[in-house]
Amino acid sequence: MFVKTNRASFHLWREDFRLTLRLALPLIAAEVGWMSMGIVDTIMVGRLPNSAVAIGATGLGQSLYNSVAIFGGGLLLGMDTFVAHAFGREDLDDARHSLLNGLFLAIALTPVLMLAISFWPALMQRFGISAELVEPMRPYLRALNWGTLPLLAYFALRRYLQAVNVAHPIMFALISANLINAAGNWILIYGHFGFRAMGITGSGWSTCWARIYMVLCLAFTLFWVESKRLRRGWLSTVRIDIRRMSALLRLGAPAATQILCEIGAFSAATALCARLGPIALAGHQIALNCAALTFMVPLGISSAAAVRVGQQLGRRDPDGARRAGWSAIIIGVGFMACSGAVFVSAPNLIARLFTPDPAVIRVGAQLLLVAAAFQLFDGLQTVATGALRGAGDTRTPMLANFIAYWLMGLPLGCVLCFSLGWGAVGIWIGLCGGLIIIGSALLMTWHKRILQ
Repeated sequence: MFVKTNRASFHLWREDFRLTLRLALPLIAAEVGWMSMGIVDTIMVGRLPNSAVAIGATGLGQSLYNSVAIFGGGLLLGMDTFVAHAFGREDLDDARHSLLNGLFLAIALTPVLMLAISFWPALMQRFGISAELVEPMRPYLRALNWGTLPLLAYFALRRYLQAVNVAHPIMFALISANLINAAGNWILIYGHFGFRAMGITGSGWSTCWARIYMVLCLAFTLFWVESKRLRRGWLSTVRIDIRRMSALLRLGAPAATQILCEIGAFSAATALCARLGPIALAGHQIALNCAALTFMVPLGISSAAAVRVGQQLGRRDPDGARRAGWSAIIIGVGFMACSGAVFVSAPNLIARLFTPDPAVIRVGAQLLLVAAAFQLFDGLQTVATGALRGAGDTRTPMLANFIAYWLMGLPLGCVLCFSLGWGAVGIWIGLCGGLIIIGSALLMTWHKRILQ
């Protein structure tokens, strides 16, 4: 009997790992594709005459834009829970109802977010960032800002499609969008095919057009998928519903705040490094791009965890939800342990891919060693956040991120950087401490939840 029980348990766990990977792999590819846009932008502007300023201004603009735009996308994260639960109980009408109201939210949020983004250059000047970085960033940020509506619409469509197990088109959209972005960079940054050379501003416009392409890809996928399973009279089940939008916001607002705390912490670190000058900022940007690239893998696994935990709870299968969450956490932590080993093994080689400047390479390599130290905990906190979101808990990750980053990590980083003179390394050590605290806290929270 004991052997049979063990075999049955092993079979269940093996099946959970398989299902998690099947959903996570295309989402990982999509997240890597998302991050690759920023990395390609950084590499291509890094070949402009003043490499440090070009990389620094582009990285600062990306960080500031993402801190606002991805907060808006985070407000739509409640769709993960609502759509996955509805799909788990085979209620597609309710899933579509959430999609329509999520899209309406995206449209309503766009002008607010665009207005907020437009204030960043003036705020950076007041913060003491040099005009050498702010002035080239200004038109670059303006170009990115015009892609806000397609970006939010993409977020809403993606949340719906992945929650109903349609993930491969998301992967295709991001990978192919990278090709469009790279070609646009080559044409607009350096001036080819009759276009004038626009420098880093061309990179912003290229990213904007790539995002328009992404949302068109997912809109086509939605029509193709839904045309096969619509029933007569389905239109009467979807409508603009203030209650559903309020429910989405109640669940999405803590998730968005958690993302804002996390992205905002790294954006604040970018602004602090900018005060140290172009060399420190460029090195910071190289390490940040690398850490963000590896982060995309557990982020894709996190999305899969949210969907699978939500679907299992929709089927009223708490044991299945527990296995779904743990299998995702194990996969995410295993990958990030490997990525940390890569950062330790070849920091100078990795930094050299971005720039030929020896001073920038030296700073970037130092920061990559710090990034290696927090890789495991970064993966842990990311996947645990997704598992908790699938279970309807978005408040705990929000509180953990706020306390660990803003009350502990960043203050420690400022002391190490400015008071003790450790420079950018001090800021990154503060961020590392924050991530260790968040990962440990969310792991304990998930363990406590599954015991319940």
